[in-house]
Amino acid sequence: MTVSGVEHASAEERRRLRQDFVRLCETESPSRSERGVADAITAELNALGLEVEEDRSAAQTGADAGNLLARIPGRGDGARTILLCAHMDTVPLAAPVEVVLEGGFLRNRHEAILGADNKVAVATMLAVARRLARERARASVELLFTTCEERALAGAKAFDRSRLRADHGFVFDHASPVGELILAAPTYYGIAARFRGQAAHAGLSPEAGRSAVVAAASAIARLRLGRLDDETTANAGRIEGGVAANVVPEHCRVELEARSLDRERAGALVTEILDVLTDAAGAGECDLETEVEESFRGYRLTRTAEPVEAAAAALADLRIEPTYRSTASGSDAAVFNAAGLPCLNVADGSEDNHRPDERVSVEALETVLDLALGIVARSA
Repeated sequence: MTVSGVEHASAEERRRLRQDFVRLCETESPSRSERGVADAITAELNALGLEVEEDRSAAQTGADAGNLLARIPGRGDGARTILLCAHMDTVPLAAPVEVVLEGGFLRNRHEAILGADNKVAVATMLAVARRLARERARASVELLFTTCEERALAGAKAFDRSRLRADHGFVFDHASPVGELILAAPTYYGIAARFRGQAAHAGLSPEAGRSAVVAAASAIARLRLGRLDDETTANAGRIEGGVAANVVPEHCRVELEARSLDRERAGALVTEILDVLTDAAGAGECDLETEVEESFRGYRLTRTAEPVEAAAAALADLRIEPTYRSTASGSDAAVFNAAGLPCLNVADGSEDNHRPDERVSVEALETVLDLALGIVARSA
């Protein structure tokens, strides 16, 4: 089938796409253990006659593989270049991955994630590479596969942006219906707080102790957490301290986050959290050490930005109405937008990512491939 000059995926391309997706999901790759998937991608692209460059980011990320970059030249001199990006890692697995097809959906037979986040995109990019190696597009295409995205986008951050020639880019990394285009994403701050009090025997001399756990708990109880407004959230995700029930705990560590589509609001929320932590430490006669890291910076794209217009046109070719939205989650698109490369996050049709009931329909998987092929054509 051809719409606006774009030949949609053939039955054989769709069969190979499903096969690749299953194989990639069953090649487990939690963050920092991407070697198996990286080797599989490299072998597939090499078989197409494409050169794959692996960078040295592993020394920085702690992964067992680096980011992978391959290029497919377009037709003629002066062809425009676009970036397609996917991450190879997943969140940790609670059980092995064994993909089954039930009711038109691919899911894990076991109570654990499937890995559709982000192997829908990885399989799609391999399918696009096979097509373009056979039938060159007008646009040149760079394929980037990153590590450690699930660890605050560490792989993309460690990648040398100057190696890219792309004018703009696309990631397929949003677990929502095909047709959604993510125009805005939040600024995200991670906050670590370490309370230090005084240990004492909890039975013989509790009054000699100063509980770091009590001080930390007092702080958490006073914080504004959850959804604070339409664009802003905060969370206390982890608390750990003490050594035994009969010891007044000397140490306690708390990990928190603050995120907002408005960067200034995110910064103000961090200040508010730090003030509450400091007050609680003082009231509990504890010392306090804090670390704040801007894990990724928010961005906004307009509907007239080049990647947005290209994706919207490709969706229209598929008779899918684009839906423009913002998200509270991060993706590698944040890193590239911050570096000055306009990059759009495109919904990949997967559902319930990071959960044991994660799944993706065969229809959505195949539609994402048609969309990616259309984006390459429209970007030219």
